[in-house]
Amino acid sequence: MDWKQVLVVSCLVTLVLLIVLEGGNATAVGPTKAAAGESSKESMKKRVFMQESDASNFFKKRGKRATKSRDELNAETRQMLAADEQRREYFEEQRNEFENFVEEERDEQDERSREQVEQWREYHYDGLYPPYEYNRHVV
Repeated sequence: MDWKQVLVVSCLVTLVLLIVLEGGNATAVGPTKAAAGESSKESMKKRVFMQESDASNFFKKRGKRATKSRDELNAETRQMLAADEQRREYFEEQRNEFENFVEEERDEQDERSREQVEQWREYHYDGLYPPYEYNRHVV
């Protein structure tokens, strides 16, 4: 089949399906549904439109420049305090980790320098004097 024929056939099938489905929906609505449709319009109006008191309360809510209520202020304060506490805990943890790292590095450096000094003393010790710790001059 040519692509034009495939396109025409698919369009016709789609058109027939749409007509059948639309007709099926129209027949499903009986006369009782049609009579109830008018009363449903009233219920639809009630669902769409608010009562006057509800509408006025809706517009009485705080605008951009109005003062905040006590509850709003309390909620914002709680959020800020919680964020501050989380930030404080995070930075305290980071500081502790860095201090531990620096302490370990310092210990390793001390150990390396102590080993180097010990090796230097062993190499240069001529056996005539006692070890360095016992041969210090008192200042």
